[in-house]
Amino acid sequence: MTLPALTTVHHGVAIERRSVQDRTIDDFCQSVLDCTHHGWRVVSYFGLAVSGGVRLMMVLASPVGPELGLLSTSVTTQSLPSLAMYCPQVQLFEREIAEQFGLLFEDHPWFKPVRFQPPCDGYTSPFHGDQSQPLQAGNQDFYRMSGEAGHQVGVGPVHAGVIEPGHFRFQCFGETVHHLEIALGYQHRGIEALMTDWQPLRALRLAETIAGDSSIAHACAHALGVESLHGISASRSALLLRGIAQELERLANHTGDLGALAGDVGFMPTASYCGRIRGDFLNMTALLCGSRFGRGLVTLGGVSFLPDEAMLRSLRQRLIAASAELTSAIELLFATPSVMNRFEGIGVVSRETAAMLGLVGPVARGSGLYRDVRHFRPYGCYNEYVMPVMVQEEGDVRARAQVRWDEARQSLCCIFALLDQLEQSDGIAHVPLGAGFAADCLVVSLVEGWRGEVCHVVMTDHAGRIERYKIGDPSFHNWKGLELALRGGQISDFPLINKSFNLSYCGHDL
Repeated sequence: MTLPALTTVHHGVAIERRSVQDRTIDDFCQSVLDCTHHGWRVVSYFGLAVSGGVRLMMVLASPVGPELGLLSTSVTTQSLPSLAMYCPQVQLFEREIAEQFGLLFEDHPWFKPVRFQPPCDGYTSPFHGDQSQPLQAGNQDFYRMSGEAGHQVGVGPVHAGVIEPGHFRFQCFGETVHHLEIALGYQHRGIEALMTDWQPLRALRLAETIAGDSSIAHACAHALGVESLHGISASRSALLLRGIAQELERLANHTGDLGALAGDVGFMPTASYCGRIRGDFLNMTALLCGSRFGRGLVTLGGVSFLPDEAMLRSLRQRLIAASAELTSAIELLFATPSVMNRFEGIGVVSRETAAMLGLVGPVARGSGLYRDVRHFRPYGCYNEYVMPVMVQEEGDVRARAQVRWDEARQSLCCIFALLDQLEQSDGIAHVPLGAGFAADCLVVSLVEGWRGEVCHVVMTDHAGRIERYKIGDPSFHNWKGLELALRGGQISDFPLINKSFNLSYCGHDL
C-alpha cells in the first residue's frame, strides 16, 4: 500500500497555511487510516471555524523520522463518519471537535462530551437540543453491565484531600473490575480561546497554568511556537537554562511519583525520603527564578534570569547531595521483594494496546514504545545533548516505576552536562520580538514534558493575528490507557495503578 502524500514539516518551524491542501472528506479519512496503519501516530486533531463549516486539521508523527505530517479537510455538512472504531487514537479528539463545532461523528463507539463546554459561536452542540440549559458534567450516561452479581462503584468527582475533580465509575463482579469509565471536564477554563486574544505576557502566564506541575514544559512549547512565528530564536545560553529547568521539573515529579508509589504499598522509608527530596528539586528551580514551579523563568526570546557563578555553584552542590540521597532511597525500593511483589504484573498495558491508543511519555515507554521528543525530534539544548530513551517491556506498575527512575538518573546526568556548558557561556541574550506574527502561517511545537509529549499548534490569519491555538497535554492521550490498565484487575489495585500513570486533570480539561 502506498502512503498518501502528506505535507511534512518539522516542529518549531513555521510554514504557510496554504501549503496544507484540503482533501475531500473521503480522502482525508482514508489517508488517516492508511497512515496510522503504517505506524504514524495522531499528535493533534482539531477544528477551525471557517465560513460555511469547519476545517479539520490533523498532525501526525512519523514512526521512523523527525517529520510531522499534516492533513486537512473542510466539512460543510452536519455529520461525517467517525474513525474511532478503526483508529482509537482519534476517539477523544472527535468528541472534542463535536463539542466545540457541533459535528456529528456517525458510528462513534461512545459519543459524549469531553469538557461540557458550550460550542463556539454559530455552532450547535450535537449532544442535547436545549442550548439554554448547558449539559452538566454530572449528568451523563455511563456504560453499565447487567447481572445479579454485578455492582457499580462510583468515586468522585469530589475527592478526599487536595485533588482536582474527576469521576471514576467501576463496573465490578465482586472485587474484579470488568470496566472502568473516567469522566472529566469539571473545571474547563477556556484557555485555548483566551490564547487567541493575544497579549504576550498574559499568554505566557496562561501557558504556565495549563498544568501547574508542567509549567516549564508548556511555557517552553509556547515560546518555541511563538518565537518561530516571529522569526527569532533564543540564545544558546537561554536554551541551556531552559533545558536545566525542564530536567529539574522532570526530576521533582518523577521523585514525587516514586515516593507516592512507595506510600501506596506502605513502604514508608522511600515514601518519606522522596517527599523531602522532591522539595529539594523544587527549591533548586526556585533558586534559578524564585518560583518552585519555574513560573517566570521562560520568556519569549529567552529567559528572565541570568544565574551568577555563586548560584550555579550552589545548584551543582545541591544536585550532588540530592542525587546521592535519591539513589539510596530508590535502590532500597527496588531491592525490597515485598514491594516488587505488589508492583509486578499489576496494571499491565501491552505494547500493542499502548500503540493502538497512541500513548505517550513514561506510560508508553513502560510498555516498550520508543517515544521521546527529546531524542527523536530534538529541540533547544537537546540538539546538542543526546538524550537516550529509557524503555521497559512489561507494561506494568514496576515497568512504569523503573522508567521514571531511569529517566531521573538521565536527567541528573543531563543537568550536570548542561551546567558545564552554561558556566562556559558568555551570558544570556534577550532577543527582541518583532512587531507581529507572520501572516497565514502555522507552527507545531513539541516538548517532552515529564508526563510525555506536550504539543502547541498556533495558526495565524491574513493579518498576522492568532486565529487558532490548539493545546495538547500528554494526559489527553493517556487517560484511556488508565481505564484499560485496570480491566480484569482488583479494585483495590486502582490507587497503585492510578499513581503509576499520575495523569493531569487540568491538563485534560484546559
